[in-house]
Amino acid sequence: MKFDISKIANATLYMLENKVENLNDKKLCALLFMIDYTHQKKHEETIFGDEYIKAKRSPKAKIMGDIFDIIANDIDLEEDDERMYIITEFLEFLDIEILEKEKFIELGFVKMEEEYDKTLFTQKERNTIESIATKYAKETPRQMSNATFSIEKVRTTPLGEVII
Repeated sequence: MKFDISKIANATLYMLENKVENLNDKKLCALLFMIDYTHQKKHEETIFGDEYIKAKRSPKAKIMGDIFDIIANDIDLEEDDERMYIITEFLEFLDIEILEKEKFIELGFVKMEEEYDKTLFTQKERNTIESIATKYAKETPRQMSNATFSIEKVRTTPLGEVII
């Protein structure tokens, strides 16, 4: 499956419109993982097309994790860098707030004029997104991280290796 930033942006819009609490970059990446993991388990395919690597605190979305690191650390990219396209596309749907905390930088998401477009997803994909977003709506990023580690495949995958 090909990486799809429009689906990620629209899933994020869905989460914002449906009042998913504490939605920062860490929680979003954990939610994307949980959605893709759940969907793959049921339907043998992922929705967003990202790879998830086992990291110390939670699975890291390979492409989106890199994108969020670039934004958080204000890294300049060449105009022909594909990641610049991904960032630009994401920002067409949402604005990103960079919140500097004492020991880390957190990214927050702000809904602009764009509305969630359910037509980008199949009914099966919408069902998975809606059920995971509802299940974890009130969780903190730390609780989301703990939820990912409750999955045996996450626990048994060696650090730095691909989970899905």
